[in-house]
Amino acid sequence: MILIKDIKFSYSKHEVFDNLSLTFEEGKIYGLLGLNGAGKSTLLYLMSGLLFPDAGSIKFNDYDMTKRNPNALANLFLVPEEFELPKVKFEKYVKLYAPFYPNFSRETFDRCLEGFGMNADVRLDKLSMGQKKKAFMCFALAANTSLLIMDEPTNGLDIPSKSQFRQVVSSCMNDTRTIIISTHQVRDVENLIDHITIINDKKCVFDRSVADITDRLSFAVGKPDNAIFTQDSFGGGISVSPRQGSDDETPLNIEVLFNAVLSEGDKISNLFA
Repeated sequence: MILIKDIKFSYSKHEVFDNLSLTFEEGKIYGLLGLNGAGKSTLLYLMSGLLFPDAGSIKFNDYDMTKRNPNALANLFLVPEEFELPKVKFEKYVKLYAPFYPNFSRETFDRCLEGFGMNADVRLDKLSMGQKKKAFMCFALAANTSLLIMDEPTNGLDIPSKSQFRQVVSSCMNDTRTIIISTHQVRDVENLIDHITIINDKKCVFDRSVADITDRLSFAVGKPDNAIFTQDSFGGGISVSPRQGSDDETPLNIEVLFNAVLSEGDKISNLFA
């Protein structure tokens, strides 16, 4: 669905990406992770055609995103971390903007509203930050684009709303859709995403499915002799170790995996070679 090949990008003299290559396939929910300043938001804007690479190419369903083809733009939706909504009722917003998305579904929209405990009879400018984010995500999911990109979607959501977010997104996923979630709040999406992509130092340093990760790695409290990385925590450290053939599969700990990749990247990569 998305093919990123050898892109370079800089802000003035600050180089963000140097020959970054990635592929995002349909039918998956990706977690895009990286340190502050690693370029996660920049990458999302490049994929959306809002920024243009200095070199290399980005194609979405074979469309060159630098051309901003209307057919491509009608089939992707970006939920940025920060946004402004007009001073209108939600119903009017839908009436104004839904025509830009040929596959917009009112049924999906109403279902998402119900999932978030909201209704469309509200003025968007009167909502709290968290309510605005939920409203915008309802519209984004109802647009039924094959590519949905979300930048820090759970920022500003309270604990019940984060649970609602996972349920609503899961209910809107299908085999032809790709969802990319960039976040620092990894625990908010731990049971939602099925593929993890980590960018660091201008390149992609890790790109694996959750199934592949839990097949190769074990996450457990303590520090076994074969531990690759241990992260201190209350009640004892949490370690990442190679999974042995007789070991039971353990739940993925994305935070520990992320820190392990940045600290012991070569050792982690060798296990997937």
